Order: sequence, then structure tokens, then C-alpha cells
Amino acid sequence: MSSLERQQAAFAGSMSAAASKIGGGTKRALAPPSPSPSVGSTTSAAAGGTPRKDRDTPTATSMALTGGHNVVFSQPAMTGTGDTIIAQMAYAVQWLRTKDEPQTYQAVLGYLSALGRSESEQEFFVEQMRQNSQIQWFPDPSLSEQTWRTGTYAHRPTIPNVRSKTQLLAYLQKKTDASGVQVKDLKDGWPDCDAALTELESEHKILVVRAKKDGVAKTVWLDDASLFHPIDPELKIMWAKVEVPPLDSIVQRLKAAQQKPTSEDPRDKLLQAPKVEKKKKRAQRKTGKSTNTHMEHLLKDYSHMKR
Repeated sequence: MSSLERQQAAFAGSMSAAASKIGGGTKRALAPPSPSPSVGSTTSAAAGGTPRKDRDTPTATSMALTGGHNVVFSQPAMTGTGDTIIAQMAYAVQWLRTKDEPQTYQAVLGYLSALGRSESEQEFFVEQMRQNSQIQWFPDPSLSEQTWRTGTYAHRPTIPNVRSKTQLLAYLQKKTDASGVQVKDLKDGWPDCDAALTELESEHKILVVRAKKDGVAKTVWLDDASLFHPIDPELKIMWAKVEVPPLDSIVQRLKAAQQKPTSEDPRDKLLQAPKVEKKKKRAQRKTGKSTNTHMEHLLKDYSHMKR
């Protein structure tokens, strides 16, 4: 056996002896965990490791506070939408918009399923309805003293008392200016007015401006049907066949006829006109009036003697 083989055999024997000592020895007891989580534990939990028992297991105190349910406090509670009675005001306004006649507070609360609320909540809601700018309160004329239970309620539109074609024409005739009426304001009190606007437009009683994209009515004005005159369809065809010369040709023809075209910009003439350079005149030196009378013989003008 060579010396290299003997060294290899000795190294293998020492390694097996060391392995037997390590495997047969007693295991050291691990130190108790510290009360604060270590970086490794939090990292493993975030990476999908096994969560700690004391963190995820509900205690008796937490179960008592949550009524026996395991609640995750880091997430918002499912409280619902519009749980309070005042949050239902928008629905009340929308419902009153569809009614032609004023409604009592019981009818409004019944629609909102709020008749089971406490009396204080109902009274507070009625007070808020009376202060709302979109709701109009009508007191009971048969009572001398009003309470929160008396009176009726109706929707107060942006344009009041316009819910038919006759009322719309009357409203447009009473206008003192030439401004149009926005259709969105008209629909606040008359939601289904599109068909009526189309009929009045075909009768030439109103002028309607529509969107180019979808043809939705945007603004209306009052029209006069007596000013409308039908045009022969054949004349329309002949009119459409007439070719209009280009703009540059029209301008040249008008200038040739010594007429001023309306499309001509007067500023162009100022730009084309040659600029005349004005020579600056040298300012003459004015001799000031002498005030020192005792030195007049020294302040005489000798400029004429200058060479």
C-alpha cells in the first residue's frame, strides 16, 4: 500500500468516528422563544410560511368582544351603503321627481322603508327635507300651527311648472331675453320630454340645437311657425348642384371688379405697405432764461463766433 492510500484510509476512518460521536451524542435544549417576533419569523410568515399560533388563534377575550366570531380587524367592516336615514335623502328626491302630486312624510318614509325608525330619526329626516333645495314643503292650510308631521312634499325642479308642451311654450314666451333653455334643466322636472320636443320642432314652434354625435337635444328656443315657408324639393336639388368657386378665385374676381371682399383682412394692407423711414430731426438747443442779472455780462451767447 502506498503512502497516499494509507493517508486516504486514515482520513476515512477519522470521518466515520466523528460521525458516530455526533449522532450518538445528547441534543442541546433550545433556548425559549423571545416575546418579540424575530425578523426571520415575520419574513417566513410574509412569504407564505406557517403563521404563529398565538397571533392567529382567537383568545377568550377577543371571542367575547366579537360575539364568538373571528373578526379580522385590519379589514373594513361591511356596514352597507346608506344605513343612516339621512343618507336616503337622494332616493327621496328621486322618488318625488316621479310624482305629479305632493306626498306626505309617511309616504316618503314608507318608500324608504324607514317607518320602523325611531320618532327622533323620523323628525330629523323631515326637518332635513324641509331644508333641502330640491324639495318643496306645502304646509297644511287647515291648521294654524304646523308640526313636523303636517304638510306635504313635492320635488322642486330647476324650471318649475313645465311638464307639458303648452307649459313649455308659455315659459318660452314669458322670457325677456334671447337666451335658450338647457334641456338638462328642463328634464329635472320633466324627465320624458324628448318626444314632446321632437313634435314641437317638427311643428316649427321651437328651435332645437342637437349634438352632432348622437343627435341629443341640448338647447331649445322659441320659434314662429308663421315664418316658415316650404321650399320646392327641385329647387333644393338645383341649389346643391351649383358649384361654388374656391375662396381665392372669389377674392380675385371681386378685386378685379373693384369690390372689397368680406374675407379680406384690413391688417394685410398694413403689412404689405412699404415702410417709410422717417428722418429724425435734430432737436435745437434752447437757451434758458438767465436769472442772475448781476452776471449778464459773463453769460452772453458767443456761439456765433465758433469756427
